Amino acid sequence: MFRAGKPLSAVRSKHEPKLSAYQVAMRDRLLAAPVVPAPAPWRSVGVVPVGGLLGIGFASHPDSGRDLVMVVSHDGHGLFDTVTGERIARNRDPDPDPDGSTPDQAADLSCPGLGPVEGDRVQIAGLFGGGLHTGTRDRWELEVVTPAWPNERVLLSRDGGLPHAGPHGERWWHLFHCDGSTFRAAGFSPSGRTIAVATSSDLSLWTR
Repeated sequence: MFRAGKPLSAVRSKHEPKLSAYQVAMRDRLLAAPVVPAPAPWRSVGVVPVGGLLGIGFASHPDSGRDLVMVVSHDGHGLFDTVTGERIARNRDPDPDPDGSTPDQAADLSCPGLGPVEGDRVQIAGLFGGGLHTGTRDRWELEVVTPAWPNERVLLSRDGGLPHAGPHGERWWHLFHCDGSTFRAAGFSPSGRTIAVATSSDLSLWTR
């Protein structure tokens, strides 16, 4: 029972478990790991500023098969080449669509494509839900952790090295620290050739 006048934040639930020594050590390990470059064969494409970003989704170029990433924001829709970071199409004012021109309007959280993928629909992960691939066929993995809530950290690993086994920088890598904007989504493209991390203010890309 709560005492009258006592702030709720000061009351600890009797059902709330204490962190074990293992959990404390894991949290401290994650907090101590600095952001480092992605290991080979990955390379950073760069950071694309996108104000008011709501979500992202992957598509494939119909001619080259190259990964494309679609960005949905308060300022419209954009389509980017994931190898160069170049924006190749933009729609500042998507027309209302009975099937949904923004992901919150569609049952499958999708949006109509643009540019080379016009006529297709692209599933979007971000503010309204959904998700991206967290692993690749050759055993790269991404995990989003929050050892210091609410700031998310994106970890990359290979062959199960994240973050329970092996040293940081050899088996797992702290790839991205979301401390200035609100996290939206992180994951691999279906091909496994691209990593994308989206926040409310920008899109970060890695390719191989």
